[in-house]
Amino acid sequence: MAAGREDPVETDARATERRRSGSHRVVAVCCAAFVMAMVGAAYAAVPLYQMFCQVTGFGGATRVAGAAPAVPLERTVEVRFDANTAPGLDWSFEPEVRSVTVRVGETKLAYYRAHNRGAEPVTAAATYNVTPAQSGYHFAKMQCFCFTDQTLQPGETLEMPVVFFVDPAFAEDPEMNGVKTITLSYTFFPKAAPLAAGKAKDGKAPL
Repeated sequence: MAAGREDPVETDARATERRRSGSHRVVAVCCAAFVMAMVGAAYAAVPLYQMFCQVTGFGGATRVAGAAPAVPLERTVEVRFDANTAPGLDWSFEPEVRSVTVRVGETKLAYYRAHNRGAEPVTAAATYNVTPAQSGYHFAKMQCFCFTDQTLQPGETLEMPVVFFVDPAFAEDPEMNGVKTITLSYTFFPKAAPLAAGKAKDGKAPL
């Protein structure tokens, strides 16, 4: 081989290696982007699903009301309260009372209680539904802790209100004939750790 001239075989090998390295970098970047997209989708899934259910009534989602009915009816229904936490959320979460009996069209205030058992501030969001599922369209909430994220400091306990009523149309719906009990269920899911978390005044979430 003449001095100063590269071996064509070695040159081709280096070019092939550079192409392979470039391909590996592209694959790595694509994989990282995919993982980040999946993480983002996981955090977005809860509020998007909740929004879909609120609009369509799917899965027993309840309605949000701006005003209560003028006159309650004589018909009554028992409303039971259920509380759950998703895996990874070190909170205790329970209703203050297990059930109440309300007149159809009557506005009612109930409280849930959450306690952060962990050593770090935690922000969580609550999803909700009612059973039987077909009663969701008639179950309306005027105020609810589930409308906003809730942040608890380590060891903090928070009382969280929900103001609701069963719409008078419930009594006229043939599908509601024989329905005497509605169960309102919440599940808290953890969200990203807050950069700075403040306590709620007097240990109560705002109405």
